[in-house]
Amino acid sequence: MFMPAMHSLHGPMLAGAARGADSGGMTDVARHMLAEMTAALGGAETPLRIEGEDRLASAFAVSDLASAAIGAAGCALSDYAGRGDPVVVDQRRASLWFHMSLRPQGWDLPAPWDSVAGDYAARDGWIRLHTNAAHHKAAALSVLGAPAERDAVAAAVKGWNRQALEAAVVAAGGCAAAMHSAEEWATHPQGAAVAAEPLIDVIPAPRAARPSPALDPDRPLRGVRVLDLTRILAGPVATRFLAGFGADVLRLDPPDWEEPALEAEVTPGKTCARLDLKSAPGQARFLALLAEADVLIHGYRADALDGLGLGQAVRQKANPGLIDVALNAYGWTGPWTNRRGFDSLVQMSSGIAEAGQARFGAERPVPLPVQALDHAAGYLLAAAALRGLVRRRDTGHGHRWRTSLARVAALLMRYPAKDMGGTLSPGGVAQDFTEAEATPWGPAHRLPSPLSVGGAQLSFARPAGPLGADRPGWQDTGPAHE
Repeated sequence: MFMPAMHSLHGPMLAGAARGADSGGMTDVARHMLAEMTAALGGAETPLRIEGEDRLASAFAVSDLASAAIGAAGCALSDYAGRGDPVVVDQRRASLWFHMSLRPQGWDLPAPWDSVAGDYAARDGWIRLHTNAAHHKAAALSVLGAPAERDAVAAAVKGWNRQALEAAVVAAGGCAAAMHSAEEWATHPQGAAVAAEPLIDVIPAPRAARPSPALDPDRPLRGVRVLDLTRILAGPVATRFLAGFGADVLRLDPPDWEEPALEAEVTPGKTCARLDLKSAPGQARFLALLAEADVLIHGYRADALDGLGLGQAVRQKANPGLIDVALNAYGWTGPWTNRRGFDSLVQMSSGIAEAGQARFGAERPVPLPVQALDHAAGYLLAAAALRGLVRRRDTGHGHRWRTSLARVAALLMRYPAKDMGGTLSPGGVAQDFTEAEATPWGPAHRLPSPLSVGGAQLSFARPAGPLGADRPGWQDTGPAHE
């Protein structure tokens, strides 16, 4: 059952967060976004400064969202470290981290999209097909009765009503989203449900059995164990952030899961192992790892872990003081709670792509210049994990924290860009990428940290690596727990 966010997190914190921020280069939009995030997350006020004015061209204030979301995670980290360290966000770097942080040297990343994935004109409007996963692609093609050729798919889609095709593809186990306007989404049952949800839903859990890690001033998250059950893209962004400040992140993937275009982007600092959660031995190993974790971050559909027999009650029994952080695509209430979804689909459903088309006067949908819903949600997940660690340390209780891509979209859509022009390409320029990294695929350069918390910045103890390269265990025992 859906539970509302705790009312004590709202109201006074909104004004306080705005007053507590060091204005620096912060725009009013970034300030308001940060205040809303801080109010939803709770926690102490932290001085924050945003430097730079570079921004991405967009119909919405994407660069302000990037600065605010990364800033919210930085403020939560400062609160966890307990020293009141000032937080500084570089807006240019923040915007670039919302695209790709890695630039290969002498080799190429795989194409990010399947050849069939994309936007198609239906009989009465536009629809997006998400076909990167083989089974999602098979589902869409089976409904359309078309071969895996873009022209054939386009011809087949023209004969469908967009809503009917969306429903048919979803019923077949695929992923699709008909394009709505903001007005249509506001009256849609799912859009109305999401609008009524808090940005962050916080639910107390029993008292913790596991003590908090001792603080390391140089690597503030050293000794924090994070179990990562996430895929493309918000969850991996969250756990990358935590790994970058010293957390022991163990990512677990199914035996057959691959995401070659993103491995080098989201795995630095992590242990990456495979575990079959559908098998009895895999579940036993998972529960043993969970019992030793401080944080679990998961991005499965809302009912997926329950379907595996690993629902909330089972997880809570294994680790009563767990900080359980979850992401869903389309929200936690409403008829689409258990629907598969991705950033690009939520942009179509929520009205973002239609607003981009209208504001730019384009002939087809215009999405955001980056997958901003994924990235912003990722930093909010990281911030929630850190706020959870603070609460557990202060109260002895774990907590459950939840947000969704659709709810982040609702936040962003309240801030259309006043000037849709930009000074920054999403991919940046070669001079932006200054941190050398030796990956298994070849040499690369990564963007410098977009964030400074006191003297701490993102840095990774190990380079990015392929999924499943490690055994499913913690890197080390870390320092003693308090």
